[in-house]
Parts: sequence; C-alpha cells; structure tokens
Amino acid sequence: MTDGSIQLIVGDPATCTVAINSATISPSFADPIAACSLYHDKGPDPWLRKTSTDAWLSTGAADDLEVTDGSPQDQGDIYCVICRESGRLDLFEVPSFRCVFSIDKFTSGKNILVDTYLPDLPSDAQRTVKEETSEGDKQESGQNMKVIEIAMQKWSGQYGRPFLFGILSDGTILCYHAYFYEGQDNMVKMEGGSMVENAVNSISTSRLRNLRFTRVFLDSLTREEAEAGASGQRIVNFSNIGGYQGAFLAGTRPAWLMVCRERLRLHPQLCDGPIVAFTPLHNINCNHGFIYYTAQGFLKICQLPSLNYDNDWPVKKIPLRGTPHQITYFAEKNLYALIVSFPVSRPVSQVLPSLVDQDNNHLTEGDNIISEDAHKSYAVDEFEVRILEPAKSGSQWEARASVPLQTSENAISVRIVTLLNTSTKENETLLAIGTAYVQGEDVAARGRIILASIKQDSNNSDNWVNEVYSKELKGAISSLASLQGHLLIAAGSKIILHQWNGEELNGFAFYDAPHYVVSLNIVKKFILFGDIHKSIYFLNWKEEGAQLSLLAKDFGSLNCYATEFLIDGTTLSLVVSDDQKNIQIFYYAPKSMESWKGQKLLPRAEFHVGAHVSKFLRLQMLPTSLSDRTNRYALLCGTLDGSIGCVAPLDELTFRRLQTLQRKLVDVVPHVAGLNPRAFRRFRSNGNAHRPGPDNIVDCELLRYYEMLPLDDQLEIAHQIGTTRSQILINLNDLNVGTSFL
Repeated sequence: MTDGSIQLIVGDPATCTVAINSATISPSFADPIAACSLYHDKGPDPWLRKTSTDAWLSTGAADDLEVTDGSPQDQGDIYCVICRESGRLDLFEVPSFRCVFSIDKFTSGKNILVDTYLPDLPSDAQRTVKEETSEGDKQESGQNMKVIEIAMQKWSGQYGRPFLFGILSDGTILCYHAYFYEGQDNMVKMEGGSMVENAVNSISTSRLRNLRFTRVFLDSLTREEAEAGASGQRIVNFSNIGGYQGAFLAGTRPAWLMVCRERLRLHPQLCDGPIVAFTPLHNINCNHGFIYYTAQGFLKICQLPSLNYDNDWPVKKIPLRGTPHQITYFAEKNLYALIVSFPVSRPVSQVLPSLVDQDNNHLTEGDNIISEDAHKSYAVDEFEVRILEPAKSGSQWEARASVPLQTSENAISVRIVTLLNTSTKENETLLAIGTAYVQGEDVAARGRIILASIKQDSNNSDNWVNEVYSKELKGAISSLASLQGHLLIAAGSKIILHQWNGEELNGFAFYDAPHYVVSLNIVKKFILFGDIHKSIYFLNWKEEGAQLSLLAKDFGSLNCYATEFLIDGTTLSLVVSDDQKNIQIFYYAPKSMESWKGQKLLPRAEFHVGAHVSKFLRLQMLPTSLSDRTNRYALLCGTLDGSIGCVAPLDELTFRRLQTLQRKLVDVVPHVAGLNPRAFRRFRSNGNAHRPGPDNIVDCELLRYYEMLPLDDQLEIAHQIGTTRSQILINLNDLNVGTSFL
C-alpha cells in the first residue's frame, strides 16, 4: 500500500466472497515495503516447519512435528515474504504475521543467507554488527538498489526444498536455494563470519533458526533494466508444462527456469521478442501448455517441444543405429548430410584379401591354417552418407536417402559446395563426399571424390540423391571446400583446385603440403589449411595465372587438430587447435619486421582449453547495444570429450577492462581445491621450445563469478580497477547477448 503497509485478502470458497484481513505489521514511511509475496509450504509435513526445532536432528525423523488432529495445518503452512526498500527481507507466518526469519541487506547478494534477528544480544555485540555493516552501507548509499519483485516456491517432490527469487532494480536476478543447517545452540553466526556466544539462547524456538539459503548462479542473459513506471509480474511459477515444473521469467529477455532433480536449468526463449504476460494453460485442446502475450500484440497458445530440458541446452536424441562422424547443413533444402558407420560381419577374404591368394596353388601347412581362417567372419565398419530431414511439429527426424560406399571405403569429409558450371555458366549446389580406402599399410593410399545432387521428392525416396560424378584420386581425401565456384580438394599432402564442367572435374592449380592436410577453410580468396605436424599455412588464390601462392605460415612444429578463420570487422585472424589441448590465434602482418617480410604468421593470443578441439564452427554474432560492428563472428568449438566452447572477439576497451577484472578475480574468488586458473590456462608445450605469446584472451568461466560476489565486493573491485559495477555488468551482458545463439 502507499502508506507502507500490506493487506491480506482471504477468499471463502463456500460463499464465493473475499474479505480483507489487516496485517499486524505497522506501516513505516521511513522504510516502506517494496515487494511482497505469499508462499504455501504444502503437505502434511511442511519443510520449513522442520527448521524451527532440533527435534528432527536428534531423532532422525520428523514424525513428532506432524499434526494429526485433522486441523488445517495438516495441509501445510502459509508464509508472507516481505522486502523493504532498505533491502531487509522478513518472513512472516500467516495469518498471525509473526516474524520467523529476517535477512538484513538482501539486495547485497550474499552467498549464504542466515537469520539476523538477534533481539537478546548484548549491546556490545549489536554494536559490532553495526560496525561491520556501516562501511557497506556507505558504498550502497549511491546505488539506490531495491527489490522490485520477490517470489518463493517449492515444487512437488518428497525431498524438495524451496527456492527464493528476487529481482533488483538494476535488473539483477537473485536466486537462493534453502537447506538445513545444524548449528550450536549457544552460538550465533554474524554476517561478517564472527561467532557471538549467548548463554540465554537469544533466538526464540519459534523462529526458523536452522534455515539457511545458498545462492544459485543464473546467467546474466536474463538481466534487464527496470523501466520507470513499468509494472507487471515477471516471475510466473508453473507446476506442469510439458511434464516440467519451474518458473518463467517474462520481460524483454524471457527465459525458462526448469527445476530438474532440485537443480535449476536456465533456457532463454529467443523467439517472439519481449513477453508481457504469461500463464500456464491446460485443457483438452492444449494439454499442459501455456499462453503468453508479446509486446508486439500477439497472443500465442503453445506447447513445449518434446525435448530433454535437464541439460544446459535442450536436447533431442535421434536414433541412428550407427556412429556419426561428420555432419553438414544444406540450408536451401533444410537437410542434413551425415557420415555414419555401423558394424557388419564380413568374411576374412574380404577384410584382408592378401591372406588368400586365389592364383597360388602351392599351399604349405601354414597356408592351410590361413585357408581355414578365411571362412571365419569378422566385424568391420561400413560407411554411408545419410540425408536427414529435421522434424516438423509433432513428428520425428527421418532419413530420406543414403549414399552407400564400397567395401573398405571410409567417408572422411562431407560438404555442401557451390560450383560454377563452365559449360552453362550457372552455379550448381552439390553434395561433395571425400573418402579413403582402408586396405592396410601394404596398399597405396587411395581416395574417391563423389558429387551428388539432392532433390526433394516426397513420392519416391530413391530420387532424393543422384550421383553425378565419381573419381578415384591418389591419397585419402581429407578435406573439401568451394573456392569462388571451384572445388578445392585436399588429397593426402596435395591441395588441388578443380573446375566443374557439368560432367567431370579438371584440376588446374595445386599446392604441396608438408605431410597431410587435416582441415581446409575459405574466406573469399584466402585459404587456411592445417598440416598434421607442421602447423598452419595461409594461401592466396590468384585468378590471373591460376596460382595458389603462399602468403605466410607458422614456422613452428604443431600437431593440428582443427583450423578456422576468426572475423572481427576488417580484422582477420587464424585459429588453430593442437594435440596439447591448446588454442592459438595468429594474424598476417606483412609490414611488421617480426614477420620476416610477411613470411611468418605472428601470434595474437594463446589459451589452454583443457580438451582436444576437433572442430570449429564460424557463426555470426548478434548485434548488441554497444557494438556497431555487423561483420563479427564467433567460433563454436567442439571437443573430443563432448564439451562445447566458444571463442568470440572483443573490442579493445572492453577487453582491457575485463582483463584487469580477471586479474583481480584470481585473488578474490575462492577457487576449487585452491587451483590457480592462470596456471591452468597457460599454454602447454609438452617440453618443446615455445616462445610465450601475448596474453590477449579473457576467461569467461572466471569472469562470471563477478556477479556471484556480494554487492560490496563488486563495488570495491570495480573501484580498484578504475571503473564502475554497472559498466562491467553491461560488458558481460553484451557478450552474452552477442553469443546468445548458444
């Protein structure tokens, strides 16, 4: 209310009337109520009731706490959560409105919340508490931080514990999870960590003295500044939407908070823009669905897709009956081409044809043994390329067609390429497949290039893929790419550029690599390839003279795993991962003296990932409020241990600010097992000679802990590095928004 008080409205289902129950909380104009919410601790054995006594700790059961006389308390207790503009949070019993739990400075975002109601402490102890918090009050005085929305909820489950949510005026969302704490009866823990002895048991047994809250990390992607005069509920709880329970965050950046096994899973909703209102909906036409209203004026009734939301990303598993190796996307047809291998039983005569010599009629005793083994069957992997069509609403992914390969032929690479037909002068989009024949070390390596056209034919699945060209080449075809209408093929240690005339490929330019090409990347007329032992090479394609010329290379020895270009406006960088789980970034600077007249690639940054990066995927970053660059790309990294990472460019000013913050957090944040993140991220050379490169990468895994620090620590760190807390949060938020395709 405007006078700082609250009113409780009680409904009577028998008479369908409501009555106002005035709460016995005296209004305070000096510290009015900023937000309030009701919490129903459901069930015959309410969870919060256990925290008000130590009986359950001594007996190991909570049966003594249950009320068995059939009173309304058997259905649970009701509490009122109140936040005042000073940042104080109180938990009251309803309808008596007796305070059972209090938290001073809830807006400071402490990691652990404890009951700070200490009425019987001696005056010197109270004076100690005030002195510990006076400095923080001075720092917060200019922030005008207050809670604009509060919510507390415990979802169904035998062992469920309540969550406490709070939205602050600067857009920060605080999330806490309740837990039991067994403390000493004569000791009370202060906010600063000191223990004060109270022999007369200062805390009343009616208070929730064993209740504690621990903070839960939430991604800053959900942050949004509170607009002046804006109203409306952002946190909407739901108990069953698509079989999941949790809360929905409305606003300009809506998101889902799924509660799975007592863990919060945050999933942003990037479609439809800002959402003004949201509510669950369940009827015969929309089973366990929801309805929401967008800022553009659209009202939508929806259901959740059948995905597994108990992960960092929503996951849907597609049965392949085989092992996937490589995938590429055909954007024009909305199809995926996937290399799959599966085990089959083959006789040994087909697996190892050199064991059986059909032309040799002179068999020895040992040859008879080989002949007997030739009738046995062995399991080998056969490869094929499948064409998958994504699932439409309510349907499954379907394999529309497949390209079978020959015996002992392994598919290594698959790409969708656009080739210029020199006969018709038209571009053709084809599926290119590179293979290798695996026939043992005694047989010379060979490979095959396959070009196929894809047509969507719903009537006949045999017409989906039509092979238009096939040719064997010397060496395994490890990589494919299209370069200005031509097909670039890496066959063993050779890179050959081919022309397409509609019937065959004709090579007209080549380049010799040192050992074996593991990856090819194209940007305009520039080529980046990685050698298995000799690091990366930077080439240029010249149309006049049809030449692949070397611009620069890395003269060091590096066992490459994957390569890719990193684009930031007009700046082009070259990224490579190696067998020591590192990522290195190089750049081409022909005017620099250190580049040996442009022959050497110069290091820009290096970073230890901790996993073998086997693939880079270049994705365009989304625009942000502070960045005016549109031609900016991030690299999505896939590793051999199943993890996914991201490397994104930053502008100079933001990088310097976050790098300084990172150095402070190394000393401020308590690390797991006392490990040092700077030592972990240092480049690993495995004993080889290596000149340390520039320290031009910031670790977002460490930077995200800044938002988990208490408000006082955030303000102090920002002051020490010469910036403000709001500026740091804006930079972190823009980085999350730019890479929100994750």
